Amino acid sequence: KMHIEQADLFEGMDRLFIQGFMALTAMERYTKGDFIFHRGDKADFFYTLIEGCVKISIGDDEMEVYTIDHLGEAFGLSSILERNYYFASASCLEPTQLLKIEGNSLNQFLQDHPKNSGTFYKRIANRLAQRLVECYKFV
Repeated sequence: KMHIEQADLFEGMDRLFIQGFMALTAMERYTKGDFIFHRGDKADFFYTLIEGCVKISIGDDEMEVYTIDHLGEAFGLSSILERNYYFASASCLEPTQLLKIEGNSLNQFLQDHPKNSGTFYKRIANRLAQRLVECYKFV
């Protein structure tokens, strides 16, 4: 089983940064069908996938727009991008383990670690770009 340090999100970052990030997290487990958050919920938390599969969906019919299925893949980005509410819903397609971090704590941590935070935000931007490309398939 891979370790979170090997996830793309943390590739090339120093060990102390990764350890500090991990110290902010809480492990959560969900079962198939559980919602992690709904569109319109207050965006308080940032999530990183450890194991499982999460559907990101929009609209009243919960149309799937993206699937989170890689170790270290992040979602709940609204919590660190100064958005007050989640713009999509997240639900589990199978039993899932996540790391959950309070968004304000993560933002403060990133401000305190400028050497790695630039790389972290670049990785997040890259993930968003990849998801945007995936969403174009639905247009």
